[in-house]
Amino acid sequence: MKVEPKERRYALLLAARDSEYVKEVYGGYFNVFVATFGEEGGRWDLFRVVEGELPNMNELYKYDGFVVSGSPYDAYGDDLWILKLCYLLQTLDAMEKKVLGICFGHQVLCRSLGGKVGKSYSGWDIGLRKVKIAKDLSPFSFLRGLDDIPTTLSIIQCHQDEVLEVPLGAKVIAFSDKTGVEMFVVGDHILGIQGHPEYTKDILYNIIDRLVNNNSIEMGFAEDAKSMLKSSEPDRKYWERICRNFLKER
Repeated sequence: MKVEPKERRYALLLAARDSEYVKEVYGGYFNVFVATFGEEGGRWDLFRVVEGELPNMNELYKYDGFVVSGSPYDAYGDDLWILKLCYLLQTLDAMEKKVLGICFGHQVLCRSLGGKVGKSYSGWDIGLRKVKIAKDLSPFSFLRGLDDIPTTLSIIQCHQDEVLEVPLGAKVIAFSDKTGVEMFVVGDHILGIQGHPEYTKDILYNIIDRLVNNNSIEMGFAEDAKSMLKSSEPDRKYWERICRNFLKER
């Protein structure tokens, strides 16, 4: 008798509100994440944690993995939804559920597990950044079969906060000339990535324009970031493979 493979189920913990641009072009950030990290045979549920919407604690066991998105909020803030998210992430860690944190998600994972997060000492990082992955430090299971992936990869960045100290037991597996903790892992079930594997260049162009319009960054800085984006490409396919491999690895 043929046994059908079990459907994998994932949850996106969305910590940002959809921008008008992303809604118009992509139908929302949920579609952006599923297009990047989803695979055939997988089911994805959306929880808008920024609105206080969290999964039922009694149903966490049904999920194979969770992804925590980026956010304009500070991961070290004490907004009620952030504190509830921290408790959820601590619970998922205790269950050894797969959790992938992106940008804010990377930082709030660190905070939840006892690390330290704060403003970057060197200011904003917006644009493309080359990240050095220390694949030789330890045989992480999610990197198996990815020997063809270069140890230096470009990724889109958009942050002014960063991980200052990783939690006890965590390992830093990637860094850049700008940020000391570009990626960290805890066991085989927690992965934090400071950059944005899911972002396309047009999404970042729109964010840069909005940051200029609300006086978060200077026009000259914005133009430099856009110029860098025009001359280079992020290694999105490699990042997709890393993230998908992590989420599906048991």
